[in-house]
Amino acid sequence: MDKFVELTQVGKHFDTKKGRFQALTDVNLSIAKGEFVTLIGHSGCGKSTVLNLIAGLLEASEGGLICNGREIDGPGPERGVVFQNHSLLPWMTCYGNVYLAVEKVFAGKESKAQLKERTEAALDMVGLSHATYKHPNEISGGMKQRVGIARALAMQPKVLLMDEPFGALDALTRAHLQDELLRIVGETHSTVVMVTHDVDEAVLLSDRIVMMTNGPAATVGDIVKVELARPRDRLTLANDPHYHAYRTAVLEFLYQRQQRPAA
Repeated sequence: MDKFVELTQVGKHFDTKKGRFQALTDVNLSIAKGEFVTLIGHSGCGKSTVLNLIAGLLEASEGGLICNGREIDGPGPERGVVFQNHSLLPWMTCYGNVYLAVEKVFAGKESKAQLKERTEAALDMVGLSHATYKHPNEISGGMKQRVGIARALAMQPKVLLMDEPFGALDALTRAHLQDELLRIVGETHSTVVMVTHDVDEAVLLSDRIVMMTNGPAATVGDIVKVELARPRDRLTLANDPHYHAYRTAVLEFLYQRQQRPAA
């Protein structure tokens, strides 16, 4: 496997009033170009910490991280992030929110006409051409999240990082956006790392599911390789024995090998 993103013996601790908290220890993970990887585990297992380390929003306490042959030493446009909260600027339209990111990355390299075309293409990709000039308070939660995805994709990142992007949405909207994401990734062949709590979401979307042990000092406990043909259809997979075998393997890890921590 070509190592496009690589984490080697990565650890992360935080200094708190109660002393040092070791969030992660000895995390080793290689991700291939074009691969869709999900991180799953119980709350507090360091999933988002791993994602933020890859994004460059946190600095590793131990070990090293590489993306496309270069050390990760801070945020960069080659790594686009979609947060659980859409994080849109309320005074800007959908177009304005995406254009702001495009301008930041491509200003001086492309004309204003090209920046406009890039922005419109990203909104069209997530099915929001009709909402181009609407403000965040004029659209639904699912549409806001699609703007966030469009904003990240418009920067043409080498890696798309997603931190439970559908976690706050209702079941039907969530399913629709999962299908949209499958379509978009199929078109763009993006490398994706996504944090989720949802086992079905992980199996539906992933090439590999990285299962984290419980914190503190969490690490990679096991990895499930999902060998389901693409494109994937959720209705077809509902009766697929291989789908259910992958689902069972993840559930077994989470609820038998890794007992839920006490509240």
